[in-house]
Amino acid sequence: MDNDTPYVLKSVADGVATLTLNRGDKFNPLSEEMLDALQAELDALKSDERIRVVVLGAAGKAFCAGHDLKQMRAQPSEAYYKKLFNQCSKVMLTIQQMPQPVIARVHGIATAAGCQLVSMCDLAVASEDAKFAVSGVNYGLFCSTPSVGLSRNVSRKQAMEMLLTGEFIDARTACERGLVNRVAPAAQLDAEIAALAASILAKPAVAIAMGKQLFYKQLEMGVAAAYQLAGQTMACNMMDDAALEGVQAFIEKRKPAWSK
Repeated sequence: MDNDTPYVLKSVADGVATLTLNRGDKFNPLSEEMLDALQAELDALKSDERIRVVVLGAAGKAFCAGHDLKQMRAQPSEAYYKKLFNQCSKVMLTIQQMPQPVIARVHGIATAAGCQLVSMCDLAVASEDAKFAVSGVNYGLFCSTPSVGLSRNVSRKQAMEMLLTGEFIDARTACERGLVNRVAPAAQLDAEIAALAASILAKPAVAIAMGKQLFYKQLEMGVAAAYQLAGQTMACNMMDDAALEGVQAFIEKRKPAWSK
């Protein structure tokens, strides 16, 4: 596959944008080029009010094998590595900060920064054959940046075991530990994701966006500050037409008539 081939493919249907990492022959490494392409697509989507849900998947046999180690090894300087990891962190934070929920569509392996990518998506659905690892330690590189997302999904001891051993966990274990939401047979993966997206699409965009922003902010606060921010957010949410209509519909025992 040559460099003229897009690193990330995009398709849009019924308010759902699907981004596909498109270096399947190399297990979709997060090279500089891949990160640039993904950042550009996310930046375009986050301001597009027509897009309600983003699905992040991958071509080929695997979701993502992490950073491009050959590219990294070819430029052994601290300045380069800092720039690369900052570039990767920006992508991860953009996923969390954009108003639309992002669903990871995971098949095959998701390792190191690929596992990090799953952890930073708002939701994740995996095929039964999916496997997850933060395996940098096997090559002398502790997965420090992946540990940020991982430790915010699974318990500390489970995260540390994965980080210290570099061992894989299967999809069911990942689901039990909270790294993914749902597991489906490979043939039903897209149907499972479509059902999850449809449930989100049935809700008002303003409530989803406001709630997503609040959810991540309050996680980093003390309890008192979190409640204060949550109360402010709910008050603002309640003044929105969508909430006023939803509450009135509940009182009148009918379905809300939300505008799309």
